[in-house]
Amino acid sequence: MLNRAPSKDSLVTRLWPLHVATALQGVSLWVPVEKLFLTEIGFDAAAVGLMAAAYAAVVPLVEVVSGILADRWSRRGVLVLASLALAVCALLGGLSHDVPSYIFATLSLGVYFAMYSGTMDAVVYDTVLAETGGSDRFEQRIGRVRLIEAVALVGSSLAGGWLAGAFSTRLTYFLTVPFALLSIVAYLRFDEPRLHQAGTRTGLREQLALTFRTLVRRGRLLPIVALSVLAALLTQVVFEFGPLWLVALALPAVLHGPYWAALVSTLGLGGLLGGRLALGRPRTLAAVCATMLAASLVLVLPAGIVLVTVAQVVLVLLVVVVTIHVTRLLHDAVPSAVRSGVASGVGALSWTVFLLFALVIGGLMDRSGSAAAGWLITGTTALACLLLAVVARRD
Repeated sequence: MLNRAPSKDSLVTRLWPLHVATALQGVSLWVPVEKLFLTEIGFDAAAVGLMAAAYAAVVPLVEVVSGILADRWSRRGVLVLASLALAVCALLGGLSHDVPSYIFATLSLGVYFAMYSGTMDAVVYDTVLAETGGSDRFEQRIGRVRLIEAVALVGSSLAGGWLAGAFSTRLTYFLTVPFALLSIVAYLRFDEPRLHQAGTRTGLREQLALTFRTLVRRGRLLPIVALSVLAALLTQVVFEFGPLWLVALALPAVLHGPYWAALVSTLGLGGLLGGRLALGRPRTLAAVCATMLAASLVLVLPAGIVLVTVAQVVLVLLVVVVTIHVTRLLHDAVPSAVRSGVASGVGALSWTVFLLFALVIGGLMDRSGSAAAGWLITGTTALACLLLAVVARRD
C-alpha cells in the first residue's frame, strides 16, 4: 500500500479530464425516446427483448478481452475505444429503418458497455490509490463520476424529449454523435495512473490464469460477485424495459424526456448517497431492503404512471447505492494488476445473465403484460437483498 499523504486538490485536478469525458459521453439524446423510435420502425416487446439479448451477447465476448487489454495496455485507451463505439452506435441507430438494421446498430452499444464499465471503475480506484495512498475516498469519487454522468443524462433526456416532440426521434441519434467524439479529446488529456504496470510483467497466459483464479478461488469474493451481478441485472432491466410501462399507457413523446430524466437522475443521487448509507448496520440494511422490495412490488400492480415512475426511480436509486458499496469491496479484494480484468469478468457474467433474462422478460411482457414481468423483478430484488445481508455479515 502507498504511504503518500492525501491530497484532495491533486486528486480532483487529476480526475478533471475524466469528469469532462464522462459528461460528454453522458449526452445521449436518443436514449429517452428510443422505445418510441423502435415502435416507429416495427418493434414490439418481444423484439425489444431480442434486441437487448443481441447486444448483451456482445458484451461478455468483448468485456473480458477489454479488461485484459486495459490491464496490459492502457485503461485510458480502452475508454477512448468505448467513446468511438458509442458514436458508431448512435450513427447506425439513426440510419436504421427496420428491426434487423437497428439490432445490428446496437451491437456497437454492447462494445461500448464492455469497454466502459469495469475500466472506468478500475481507473478511478487506481487514481484514488495513487493520489491518497488508500481506497477510503473511492466511493466518494466514483459517486462523483456517477453524479456527473447523471447530470448529463438528465439534461440530454429533457433535451432529447423536446427534440423528438419538435422535430423527430431520428434526429436525436445524429445529434448525439459529436458529443461522443468530443469525449475522446477529454480522455486523451487524462493522466492515467500506472499502478497496474508497476509489478513484474507476466505473459498473457499467466495473467489470464491469475484473473480467473482471483474470480473463482477466493471464497470471500463469491458473494460479492453474485451481488454485483444481481445489482447490474436489476439496473439494466429497469432501464431497458421500464419505458415499456409508459408505452403501454400511451404516454406522449414529450413526457418520455422527464420520465427518463427522473430515472437517470438516480445514478447521480445514488452516487451522492454511496458511502453515506452504512449498509453494514442491520437497521439501515433492513430499511434499504424493505424499500427495494416495496418498490418492486408496485410494478406488479395496475398502477398509474406517477406511481410506476416513483417505484422505478426508488428501486434503481437504492440499487445504485448497493452497487457502489459492492464495487469498493470487489476492488479492495483484488490486486491492481488484474483489477480491470476481474471487474470486466464480473461485468461479462452480469451481461450473460441479462441476455437470458431479457429474452424471458421480453416474451413474458408480450404475452402476459407488465405484471408478470414485475414478479420477475420482485424475485430478483428479493435474492439481491438476501445476498446483501450475507455480504454485510462477512464485511
